[in-house]
Amino acid sequence: MTFFLVASIIKLLVIFTIIMVGVALLTWLERRVCAWMQDRLGPNRVGPFGLLQPAADGLKNIVKEETYPATADFWTFILAPAVSFTPALLTFAVIPFGAPLHTKWGDVPLVVADLPVGFLYILAISSLGVYGIVLAGWSSNNKYALLGGLRASAQLISYEIAMGMSTVAVLLVAGNVSLNDVVAGQQGSLIHWNVFPLSLAFFIFIVAAFAETNRVPFDLPEAEGELVAGYHAEYSSMKFSMFYIAEYSNMVTASALMATLFFGGWSVPFTNWGASAAPPLWQTLVTAVVFFAKTFFFLFLYIWVRWTLPRFRYDQLMALGWKVMLPLALIYLTVIATAIWFLHDFLGWAYDTRFSLALFAVNVALAIPLLFVLDRGHIVAGSVERRRA
Repeated sequence: MTFFLVASIIKLLVIFTIIMVGVALLTWLERRVCAWMQDRLGPNRVGPFGLLQPAADGLKNIVKEETYPATADFWTFILAPAVSFTPALLTFAVIPFGAPLHTKWGDVPLVVADLPVGFLYILAISSLGVYGIVLAGWSSNNKYALLGGLRASAQLISYEIAMGMSTVAVLLVAGNVSLNDVVAGQQGSLIHWNVFPLSLAFFIFIVAAFAETNRVPFDLPEAEGELVAGYHAEYSSMKFSMFYIAEYSNMVTASALMATLFFGGWSVPFTNWGASAAPPLWQTLVTAVVFFAKTFFFLFLYIWVRWTLPRFRYDQLMALGWKVMLPLALIYLTVIATAIWFLHDFLGWAYDTRFSLALFAVNVALAIPLLFVLDRGHIVAGSVERRRA
């Protein structure tokens, strides 16, 4: 019990430190990548290459004066940033970030809390973040903040359903809700990664993940041109910063979840490292590095999309969630469950390369009508449809 408690405390401190430092550096990275895409310099004055700019911004926010609107609900106004910030950190607790670490006292699973229902825990805790945004919008007693809070609640509820249903396909293939079992089922060949047999599920998940984290092109709750920064318009100092820490922490968690569910997690392609009872230390370190590299790829994708795509109109956002994403997730789940039953129970195929290739063919057959027939100005009505009217 002593070893378990000490190991858990160390993992907790390490992961919390990595996330907090990573979030700070992620803000610097986003500004540097933005500057590179727009042919500017970006942060370059504080520290080498501007690396200390996040520390300078944090110090500035700490010493700034706290402001409280006269008509705001005081305690709810203070509570809202913490309610938004806490679930963003808690969700990472069940994501495995490496192969088990073998010690003379026993094996240490590289996950803060190795829950057998880890995936259900993520769905439950991540859905609590919307309460902080709604409370922030309502308690500010500001019409722009209230509109941002209402937009956020409608948006997150709309896309959370599609996200949850898209991941049911992963659970059907893995046969378990434990994220360690999901990773174990993707070891070996690249074709075993769920992104191939469940390509459309990954497409639905990544679109919903962008909407769940309020990132472009789904950043309607804090649209500067319409809502003057939205739900945190009345916040200042560190309370204002906590919303951004929560946003970037959610980005890290969503990226780690995409790497875990669809890209093999910490598994290294063409190897079975971590499958043995006592993997050597260097294998554990390599798997952890591979996991964080995959997570970083999706973080870069978040930044890339932000400075590439324009923002949706709000009616287009809601139409996409309810008229496209939800029916698509329902139809896809029905088809893929039928295909898995036919291949596994009817034909007796095991979950191997042949099984993955067959499911990949099903996804390709579904993707063709989706990509070439869907929309065309009929479902998510754009400017062409309005001009016709």
